[in-house]
Amino acid sequence: MEISAGIQASLAGRYAVALFELASEDGVVSPVETDLDTLAAALDQSSDLVGLTTNPQLGRKAKMAAIEDVAKLLELNPLTRRFLGVLAENRRLAELPRMIRAFREIAAAQRGEVSAQVISAHPLAEDQIASLKKKLTAREGRTVKLTHSVDPDMLGGLIVTIGSRRIDGSIRTRLNALTQAMKG
Repeated sequence: MEISAGIQASLAGRYAVALFELASEDGVVSPVETDLDTLAAALDQSSDLVGLTTNPQLGRKAKMAAIEDVAKLLELNPLTRRFLGVLAENRRLAELPRMIRAFREIAAAQRGEVSAQVISAHPLAEDQIASLKKKLTAREGRTVKLTHSVDPDMLGGLIVTIGSRRIDGSIRTRLNALTQAMKG
């Protein structure tokens, strides 16, 4: 399996690679990915959980016990539970959001997918999103998983981010470039 050097270079990436390899061996990549999605949603919704993962004043044993309770409450896969236990033991829970992102990237790459984020000044219609997805899929040669957000400050145009590449066709960027060119 080919995993990008950028992912492997980071601490979160190394943990995500290890989790992915273990999940692959056990045939539980999909359940673990679902667990990580559940954890990401819980982190987004619970300031207490964020505090648990980031508070350096909490002791190792307290974090391990609390994270085990969270894992039971969320009914996580045994591999995901063990992974969270290792993170708590090694004091790496603060890196969990980055590990989740890295795991998602690895799993998507394994499935032949690539994620793309599209930002526009106005909401795009379903047919526009479908057309953009089709064009990006043809360009990338892989299935594109598209997420769309709106930024009214852009004025118009699109910004498309695929992996580490960014295609900025926004009017704001064009106006800034024109302003810089006029300044000389």
